Amino acid sequence: MEEVTLESLPKSAKDFFNRGFTAIERGNIDYAIEMLSACVAEAPRFVRAWKFLRAAEVKRFRKKKAASSLSAGIETVMKMPTYLSASGLLKSGKSQAALMMAAKLLREDPENTKYCVLFAQAAVACEIPEVAILTLETCREANPDDITVLSWLGAFYQKSGRMRSARECFEHLCELNPNDPAALKQLKDAMALDSMSNDGWQRTVEQGGSFRDMLKDEEEAAMLEQQAKSTKSDAGSDTLIADMMAKIAAEPKNINYRRALAKLYLQKQEFEAGIAALQEAVEMNPGDPELERAVTSAQLQYFDSQIEVKRNAGDEDGAVALEHERLQFRFDDLQAKVERYPNDLQLRFEWGVMLFENDYINEAIQQLQIAQRSAKNRVMSLYYLGVCFRSKNQFEIACRQLETAIKELPIMDANKKKVLYELGELALLMNDKAKASDAFMQIYQSDISYRDVSARVESLYADNADKA
Repeated sequence: MEEVTLESLPKSAKDFFNRGFTAIERGNIDYAIEMLSACVAEAPRFVRAWKFLRAAEVKRFRKKKAASSLSAGIETVMKMPTYLSASGLLKSGKSQAALMMAAKLLREDPENTKYCVLFAQAAVACEIPEVAILTLETCREANPDDITVLSWLGAFYQKSGRMRSARECFEHLCELNPNDPAALKQLKDAMALDSMSNDGWQRTVEQGGSFRDMLKDEEEAAMLEQQAKSTKSDAGSDTLIADMMAKIAAEPKNINYRRALAKLYLQKQEFEAGIAALQEAVEMNPGDPELERAVTSAQLQYFDSQIEVKRNAGDEDGAVALEHERLQFRFDDLQAKVERYPNDLQLRFEWGVMLFENDYINEAIQQLQIAQRSAKNRVMSLYYLGVCFRSKNQFEIACRQLETAIKELPIMDANKKKVLYELGELALLMNDKAKASDAFMQIYQSDISYRDVSARVESLYADNADKA
């Protein structure tokens, strides 16, 4: 599917999107959802609008989540006719109508597994798999152990050629259902396809070829099996490397062969050769962030191996010097990536955290304020904004960031404990012992062993007893 850009949209759809985006920035979520819904109705292939729409829906839904389970159950029953109608439209081949009807269901309940799966099926039928995957990823964040979501998401990852993600989904599925033969088969197929895609064989799979169809003879079958087992023997690795170099010679423009060659070199800890293979792939396909991430990962592995060598040789000063060099490399590399991909909110978040860790507080705030637009990193962006403002002694502003983050964390997970603990410490700095006590007590009631929260609560209780 050809990517639809903002510039290529009809004027009305573009206006709807711009209004929706502005509304999100201003915190007017209801209006943002209204405008973005109008945009995707006119331009259903405009993936960017779906991303912002889904994030806005989730934000509004989580704010309303305080409603009783009874009212939620009644609401689900009331929506059943719409759900059945959308299912019927999809079965009869009216995929776009089904997509829009399923989108209405998600508008009020974007984390509902049934609605998300139905919407995703319709999106794939409309040939916009990116929107299907986006929706199921959002659903998985809220329902990480939902077997239905994992199964469908893994299948759509696989159809989209994202074999590593598919494999990760099916691995989790098998952890939850270790005795399910269907899940085990999905994992086995994903592992095979992941291995094949690394060697540039994915095209054959998409053209309908079977696993054995792709094996020219028993010698190649044995080589594939050897590679799948990631053998570490020098002889086995050398054979695989020689075979991959022959494939590159035969198809020099096949980037996947260079990826596979780099992987083999890195397994042998021949880092310079692995990095060189990846850099050749980047030169052939500039602007591919996945390839660039692979180069960065390999370079960091190289640093780690050199640091270990220094330490094993008793050269602590040399190891420390390399650690500083590694840190500088990460800093420069991430800065360069943000400049190349300014719209990548994940990079903005990582860059903001790194700036904070290196005491560039104002610069970190700027990046994190942009990164909070991402549904995935919004809460932790708010957390780090709170920490940044605290470091500037702007306690009131810091407190507002943390309280906003807490409102968007309905479950007492690791992130909520982290944000609450920071809020408790901040409240103590503000001499607001009631707020501190409330924050620490929420953690205490859920996890008494978290950090020193037990001592914090007991100390605050003792203070209250003394005053009494």
